[in-house]
Amino acid sequence: MPANAVETASVSSTADFKSLEEKILRTIELLKSAREAKAAVERDASRLREQLNEREEEIDTMRQEMVGLRREREEVRTRVEKMLNQIEALNAEESAR
Repeated sequence: MPANAVETASVSSTADFKSLEEKILRTIELLKSAREAKAAVERDASRLREQLNEREEEIDTMRQEMVGLRREREEVRTRVEKMLNQIEALNAEESAR
């Protein structure tokens, strides 16, 4: 094998090794980026789950308040109707005299 053939083979395999090394380094960087993105997404998902739980608790509280207010409104309506009936009865008695 001539000397320049050995040099060409050596340069070629050095270039191949350099190319492989660059590909590996790019792959490592891509992997790091993907892991960082995954961690960010997991943090966001966790934060959103917490917010969802808080909103569900608020909704439950509001539902309970709404039920209480409806019950109270119905009680007030019943009392007002009772008072109106009493006023009507008094007016009817006045008119009958």
